[in-house]
Amino acid sequence: MKKTRTELEQENLDQKIILHEDERNTILKARAQTLAVEIKDVTTKKDFIEIMEFSLASETYGIETAFIREVYPLKDFSPLPGTPPFVLGIINVRGQIISIVDLKKFFNLPEKGLGELNKVIIVQNEQMEFGILADAIQGTCSVPLDAIQNSLVPTIEIGTGYLRGVTSDHTIILDAEKILSDEKIIIHQEAE
Repeated sequence: MKKTRTELEQENLDQKIILHEDERNTILKARAQTLAVEIKDVTTKKDFIEIMEFSLASETYGIETAFIREVYPLKDFSPLPGTPPFVLGIINVRGQIISIVDLKKFFNLPEKGLGELNKVIIVQNEQMEFGILADAIQGTCSVPLDAIQNSLVPTIEIGTGYLRGVTSDHTIILDAEKILSDEKIIIHQEAE
């Protein structure tokens, strides 16, 4: 077995061989370089997104928390006549009027009646803010971006334009940015 230069130099030191100052400096420099080798981290850094999971029509959905302002209990709402069926109505959240969108109707999902535990997830970006009706809030979690599968998206009833993908535990992750900027959600109705 061939010994490395550092091992040979260490043996010389162990045998108390007197070395010239240049040789000693060479040995010390070799040791310093051996010890200074950067150990690369074997674990790769993963990119995560933080999502809030909620149930809607007996499915679990997730929406990125960066777009969520707050979750508000649906106590009372005022229906708006003349709006599309997916607009449930409006609510007053501490003096601010927020429209409520029923994604079950917007995505043509099976209906499930309003229950006592219904919540409104208020989503926003720079241009838009509205509430999304949810059957129940399940909590928040971090999802690695590489765990979001896009191949399963075409099998889901919701259009692919509104989805980021599906996780391994079948959570359907909605694309909040696309929902918030969709022209179909914006209602422009001129007063006559």
